[in-house]
Amino acid sequence: MTKQTTYFATTARGFEEMLKTELTQLGTDDCPIECKIAQGGVHFTTNQKGVYKALLYTRLASRILLPLTQAKIFDEIDLYTTVVAYPWENIFDERDSIFIDFNGTNDEIRHSQFGAMRVKDGIVDHFEHKGLNRPSVDKEQPDIRIHAYLNREDIILSLDLSGDALHLRNYRSDTGKAPLRETLASVIVMRSGWQKETPLVDPMCGAGTLLIEAAQMMCNIPAQINRLHWGFDSWKGHQPAVWQAVTSEAKSAILSFDDIQFYGFDLDRRVIEKAKQNAVNAGVGHLIQFKFGDVAALKNPVEDKKGTVICNPPYGERLGTTPELIALYTVFGQRLKQHFAGWNVSIFSSEADLLNCLRLRSHRQFKAKNGPLDCIQKNYLLSDRKREENEIEQLKFDADAQLAPDFANRLKKNIKKIDKWATQQGLDCYRLYDADLPEYNLAVDRYGDHIVVQEYAAPKTIDEQKARQRLLDAVAATLSVTGIETNKLVLKVRQKQKGTNQYEKLANKGEYFHVTEYGAKLWVNLTDYLDTGLFLDHRLTRKMVGEMAKGKTFLNLFAYTGSATIHAALQGAKATTTVDMSNTYLNWAEQNLDLNDCDLRDHSLIQADCLQWLSDCRERFEVIFVDPPTFSNSKRMEDSWDVQRDHLELFKKLKRILTKDGTIIFSNNKRNFKMDLEGLTELGLVAENITEQTIPLDFERNKHIHNCWIVKNIDD
Repeated sequence: MTKQTTYFATTARGFEEMLKTELTQLGTDDCPIECKIAQGGVHFTTNQKGVYKALLYTRLASRILLPLTQAKIFDEIDLYTTVVAYPWENIFDERDSIFIDFNGTNDEIRHSQFGAMRVKDGIVDHFEHKGLNRPSVDKEQPDIRIHAYLNREDIILSLDLSGDALHLRNYRSDTGKAPLRETLASVIVMRSGWQKETPLVDPMCGAGTLLIEAAQMMCNIPAQINRLHWGFDSWKGHQPAVWQAVTSEAKSAILSFDDIQFYGFDLDRRVIEKAKQNAVNAGVGHLIQFKFGDVAALKNPVEDKKGTVICNPPYGERLGTTPELIALYTVFGQRLKQHFAGWNVSIFSSEADLLNCLRLRSHRQFKAKNGPLDCIQKNYLLSDRKREENEIEQLKFDADAQLAPDFANRLKKNIKKIDKWATQQGLDCYRLYDADLPEYNLAVDRYGDHIVVQEYAAPKTIDEQKARQRLLDAVAATLSVTGIETNKLVLKVRQKQKGTNQYEKLANKGEYFHVTEYGAKLWVNLTDYLDTGLFLDHRLTRKMVGEMAKGKTFLNLFAYTGSATIHAALQGAKATTTVDMSNTYLNWAEQNLDLNDCDLRDHSLIQADCLQWLSDCRERFEVIFVDPPTFSNSKRMEDSWDVQRDHLELFKKLKRILTKDGTIIFSNNKRNFKMDLEGLTELGLVAENITEQTIPLDFERNKHIHNCWIVKNIDD
């Protein structure tokens, strides 16, 4: 029992020092534990009792390994030779099932699966060479798990004494979304600053892992108290009497508490029930109170004591999915300041920017990985000053006072002016803010009861982190000022577009709803594409086109979702032809026609390269609307397109299909576009710049957002 052996406890990168401390503290006079940190774990030397205690108690180790042999290997033959020569019959019996965990590669052994197979071959062949039966392989619950670690030419073969990974505590009945691994939960608790026997509150507790781990720590309940199977059960070096003594001693050392000291809240009632069952399974159900609760209504459940708020709130990997999270973190920070004065707070998240929405100043922070995500844990000490209830209305932000006040005030002012005008005009889709303030370089658009916030790419001179934070502040302020529900705000990050990528698919939610302008109903999709299906700045142009097309044949070229066609159809165009290269947008245009009860027999929809179609067209049209992209190099087009370079060639083709008294309405979004007036004259065409007449009130700050022209035949 006094024999000293060196073992290796693995853990996640960054947790080695904490694991060393944990293992050292488990040592006693009859089982001292000496530790040495290595990358990804801790070597520790102890006796049999010491390793049993480590296995039973550790909250931070992933596995505990007993190194058996190590060697230099240069190819798979060396690997096999090393394995087959080891006396495996001294470790386990021929009747025991095995599984090989192989980690690492080198120039000769390039796949871990191949390495595992050669280790398995060596083990079973060794037994066969000894005249014994070949052990079987069990991938699910093997009796013996062998761990092989290859680093360049060095191979270490170890017996995994853990069996299943040690983060599995066997108290989970089930989990909610994105469960937190128990080892990481323990790290978060240990780093949080929480003092045992003081209240611990988790406002977004999910399956309750943080609270359960903390409660077990307080009660000195071993992490693996519920484990039924161990990797050492079939090990020939196992000493059942020592193990029995360790477990009996551990059970007698468990501390008893009666009062509730842990409080968990969550919006998912089903997850709350699972958390309750998990706590019961872990032996701490009587100490934790789990309740249904919304962060927006969070109050302190322990008014007469000070403790710690700990939380692993949801976080998104893409900024475009975070409006609800911005709102969540913002209101969370407000509730903390209002109801938890003098408390310690510790929040774990992958988004440092979202943590900034708390509007709290951290005094300590730690880094960690949660699966593939780089995360950060920040600790805060809240001021003793308690905010009065009327300082923050429930479910509402105090953004006017704290978050982007200049932006919030400007948005309020714009809404007051533009909402009234839009109602008079019969519009429910329009721009509310368009980079009015240089430091808030974004647009805010209303689409019915939804809001779209689009960030413009910041100039290189602006610090990227500062621009990101201003965007988050502006989103929170927009939610406050407009009062919309968080799930009806869509956030888009817009960067400089190249070619046709403005039309590329971003998501596949398929969430369409219709908006209204001047009596036309139009489908929009705010999430799946960079654009929404409706260019708001062209609203007056569409209205004008519709009026001009009354009783005439109408062509909509580069038609996008056909919104101009709808206006023409509703104003009584004799017939319309809508041409676009995208089937997606033509189908969208067809849905728009159907939405407005237009007879599809009078409206032709054509999928084609518009320039090629023009060359082949044999019809003539009285009104033609052309709104080409600034630049395109689509694979489906024969050549690239540049509106400045190629517009004269386009007009040459348009003139051929334009009736003598016909009209072309030409628009594009290229700033500083110069119409080749002399070239048009040579073609027998004349152009009039009508841009000023087509810029609506909500875009009057940006008079260069598009340019628009009327082009006609020169009178003979």
